[in-house]
Amino acid sequence: MKYAGLVWVNLTRNKRRTILTLLSVAAALFLFVSLRSVTTTLDDARQVGSESRMAVRNAISIVFPLPESYRSWLATVPGVRRVTWGNWFHGVYRDRRDFFPSFAVDVDSYFDVYPEMVVPEDQEQAFMRERTAALVGTGLIERFGWRLGQTINMTSLIYSPDRAWPFTIRAVYTPLPGWTDEAFYFHYDYLYEMVDWVQPGWYILELEDPSAAATVAATIDAHYENSRFGTRTETERAFQAGLVSMYGNVGLLINAVGIAVFFAILLVAANAMMMSARERASEVAVLKTLGFSDRLLFGLVLAEAAVITVSGGLLGVLLAKLLFETTGFQLMGLLPGFEVKLRTAALGILIAVVLGLISGLVPAWQAARLPVARTLRRVA
Repeated sequence: MKYAGLVWVNLTRNKRRTILTLLSVAAALFLFVSLRSVTTTLDDARQVGSESRMAVRNAISIVFPLPESYRSWLATVPGVRRVTWGNWFHGVYRDRRDFFPSFAVDVDSYFDVYPEMVVPEDQEQAFMRERTAALVGTGLIERFGWRLGQTINMTSLIYSPDRAWPFTIRAVYTPLPGWTDEAFYFHYDYLYEMVDWVQPGWYILELEDPSAAATVAATIDAHYENSRFGTRTETERAFQAGLVSMYGNVGLLINAVGIAVFFAILLVAANAMMMSARERASEVAVLKTLGFSDRLLFGLVLAEAAVITVSGGLLGVLLAKLLFETTGFQLMGLLPGFEVKLRTAALGILIAVVLGLISGLVPAWQAARLPVARTLRRVA
């Protein structure tokens, strides 16, 4: 610690360069932590799902529907307690950029299967009674300034895009952890009334015993194997993973960007340290004549680089964590539960330390190997 003052003096010698380098590291770590949090949120989304629920979808793809008549038989499968279904509406309110998940669901059964949405009883009853009623998350209420009893108009990018769909907000749900608060639900009957060719997009089964999942899946898929609408029955977790896969290989893209950011900021930090080392060559030579060892000088230069990168890393990580926690960022409902996890923050700090060590390695080695006599002769 007795050399901390010397490190500080060297860092403040060129304040502008030090500050700019620190801010560059902070911006890079902010970007890295943000992108990394997207991947961890998507990974968590793949793990979302109750062990007591399964999904039945079209064997070809989730974009193809299943007949409504399947419900009655599915309810008779041994081990199935309840059956419900839903459909993707792809609704738009005001602007296509204001995206949020919207679903037409069988309201008589859907919310018994999904207790993750907490709804006041009086609001739930009002929602159940009215064909054009909507149930929305607290996040949408805050985002658009909606209120109970308000009638809003939406369009659907799937069903009659030119038609206005009026909905009256009759209930607001509060989600349990891991469930989005920016989803929009309405009566499947209302969708069928307006578009009579619509069919369920998927069925959700609530099981009596989660250990019977494999047997239930095999029974259902074998029953519909030779039908026109073959099925694929899977755990809700696998179903969620399929939905997440529709984003494409986001992880690969984000990792590629992260690597590019790492090397870019490494070059910035290394260049700053090399410039600083060249400017102080004569001072290093004087310190050597005063008895500073090569090992000590190596450590001092390395410490300067580490202070800059670690400080910038801490700043970037803290900004990311505070920003996303205070704003409740969920990317319009596409990333429910988005947060900067502690392991992501720790990884960001570790990267900042590695950046400091690597960027300071060459100038530290040069300082340790600096020839004293030749350097002082050049100064004289």
